[in-house]
Amino acid sequence: MDAERIRQLIEAGMPAAHVVVQGADGVHFEAEVVSAAFRGKLPVARHRMVYATLGEAMGGAIHALSLRTLTPEEAKG
Repeated sequence: MDAERIRQLIEAGMPAAHVVVQGADGVHFEAEVVSAAFRGKLPVARHRMVYATLGEAMGGAIHALSLRTLTPEEAKG
């Protein structure tokens, strides 16, 4: 799996999100996800929302994913 495919999966599951994914080794990735859907949610709930978009790839093709999850307001400031 590559960073572009991960970005596509997250955006498919969270259509209004802005997603940037990096990861050169094909196993360990970093993603920044900005979504209004995160408003009022704790970090653990935000991460679960992102993991849900990746399905079985988490723990399979994706061994490690570091997440930065922000609302649009948090991303601006």
